[in-house]
Amino acid sequence: MNDTTRLYIEQRIANEKKSALVAYLLWFFLGFFGAHRFYLGRWVSGLVMLALFGIGSALAVVLVGYLPLAVVAVWWVIDALLIPGMIGRDVRTLRDSLQQGLDG
Repeated sequence: MNDTTRLYIEQRIANEKKSALVAYLLWFFLGFFGAHRFYLGRWVSGLVMLALFGIGSALAVVLVGYLPLAVVAVWWVIDALLIPGMIGRDVRTLRDSLQQGLDG
């Protein structure tokens, strides 16, 4: 792989990777809805988080909903530590797919 190809791959990665700042802003302001997970391409877990929050909010009036809300709250805190890893994994996947596309 020559320098031009490496430069092309790194430029594509810089253009296409998700922003950590945007992910953390979504996490902070809309995290209980799973918005940061939707942004990072984790649709299924984002939908699960959204559903748990909705069910917990709806059932909070009968005191049963606090358990799903507690799960979402713990998940929200853990996601603060997982966001850099999610972005890094996406960058590695993108780099591998671009290298295979140019090699093959």
